Amino acid sequence: MSDSEGCLFCSIVKGEVPSTKVYEDEQVFAFEDIAPKAKVHVLIVPKQHVASVAELADSDSRTLTHIVDVARDIATERYNGSFRLVFNTGADAGQTVFHAHAHVLTGEVLDE
Repeated sequence: MSDSEGCLFCSIVKGEVPSTKVYEDEQVFAFEDIAPKAKVHVLIVPKQHVASVAELADSDSRTLTHIVDVARDIATERYNGSFRLVFNTGADAGQTVFHAHAHVLTGEVLDE
């Protein structure tokens, strides 16, 4: 596990930084993206700090599976069940916050 000191998403999970909560349970916290790329753009983060989805897969694959389940449920509730799930892993892939997170994009027909 990586250091969570100064992590934006850890601060959001703790309620120190405001967010629009979509879902929360013991494992994950989901909230609206502040710069949405689709009509519905939700981020799902594990509550425990893990730097990337690759690290999460190695350390806690059950939470990774749970993130996919939560994404499906959000897409079903907010649209018709269709969704795109994106994990940016590493700076070269566009990851800017180094806390594993999934982008759930839905709410409309998405371009390829």
